[in-house]
Amino acid sequence: MKKSWFFSLLCLVCSGLCGQNSVDSENEVQDKPNSFMDKTEFRAGYYGNFYWNPGLTFGAEYLWKERVRTKEKKKRTKIITKQWLLNGTIGLSWDPRTELGVFTNYGILWRRTNTKGKQINIQFNPLGYYRSFLPETYEVSGDRVDKVFLPGRNYFAPSISFGLGKLRKGKKLTGRYLNATYMLRTPYNASFLPSIALEYGYRFNIKKKRKHAKDNQ
Repeated sequence: MKKSWFFSLLCLVCSGLCGQNSVDSENEVQDKPNSFMDKTEFRAGYYGNFYWNPGLTFGAEYLWKERVRTKEKKKRTKIITKQWLLNGTIGLSWDPRTELGVFTNYGILWRRTNTKGKQINIQFNPLGYYRSFLPETYEVSGDRVDKVFLPGRNYFAPSISFGLGKLRKGKKLTGRYLNATYMLRTPYNASFLPSIALEYGYRFNIKKKRKHAKDNQ
């Protein structure tokens, strides 16, 4: 029931955004990259559920919608870029005392970039899956004691993130970010298990790297 509710909410948000006009005013300019790879950036970073749960994340962001608003000031021109991106992430988190966790999530990312390249990121992932792998575990059945193959549990794990970042123009690594992520694992026993993690990493675009290499030849 919870899965269908989150999926329906995601579809509703997507349909509402598609129905919006692409240009709000005469001062807005919309930049539309040509190919799928132009619109796609990848990212990799450290993922830590506090200091005792180190981990890694890898993800991709597809530019779905972008609006660039330009405002003329007396001394300078102010440029604000707002983007909607489709987001997918896979990661792992290791707790030496209890478990190894592997997770993946999918959703929508909103990003605002100002003239100086400073960014605000808000990420909503209603579709999430978490798999825990436990240490060596045995199962007792009557007089028998058997070793459990790949012990662990599966969880529905939606998440939401808020973070800051910096655009790096002209660099192979196109941006850096620092996010705080709240994940909810359910069902956990009879209820749910919340967790908070910090994620720090960099974004990069494969096609831009290739173009940069060709330009330097």
